[in-house]
Amino acid sequence: MARLVTILILCVVLVWGIGAYLAPDDLADCPKVGEVGDTACSAAGAIVVISGGDTIARTNEAIKLYNEGWAPVIVFSGAAADKNGPSNAKVMREHAVQKGVPESSTIAEEASETTKQNAAQVKSHLQSNGINDVILVTSGYHMRRAGLEFERELGDTIGLRRHPVKSDSQWGPLWFFTPWGWTLALGELLRISVFYVGASR
Repeated sequence: MARLVTILILCVVLVWGIGAYLAPDDLADCPKVGEVGDTACSAAGAIVVISGGDTIARTNEAIKLYNEGWAPVIVFSGAAADKNGPSNAKVMREHAVQKGVPESSTIAEEASETTKQNAAQVKSHLQSNGINDVILVTSGYHMRRAGLEFERELGDTIGLRRHPVKSDSQWGPLWFFTPWGWTLALGELLRISVFYVGASR
């Protein structure tokens, strides 16, 4: 019985650890923008949201941050999933405008097809608009790897804070109950390993 309890505890710790590792949130201790006397809770120059997975949930989280005053601009990043249709960035921007975000407060980066490209393409838009501090929004399972790619690309010139969507149609607190949740988690852990192997060369 004691052995079974130990195994269960280890499983719980493992699952919790994976979820916490994949979804770091630099705004977790900020009740509201500017409410805590810490730069981590100050407003940023822009909110960057990248497409993929549950794109609308990611966009809605960026809109929520915008409405709460976390940044005056939202940068939408992502090429078209269907090459015969509009880019993901354009669809995300249109959704935000429909939800009340002024078009003048949006930037669409429509060329990137991978997370690495998201980081590179967004950087050029940030630099051309004089933005030096951003909050990155994506799904929970994708946050760690996206943050790594952006940190490497932005370097010391543009500050980065990470804020994942807590729950969407593909990921949430109970992700470990579904095969798809494990597929996403293990896939991201593999890609993160590849990232570090590449970075060490």
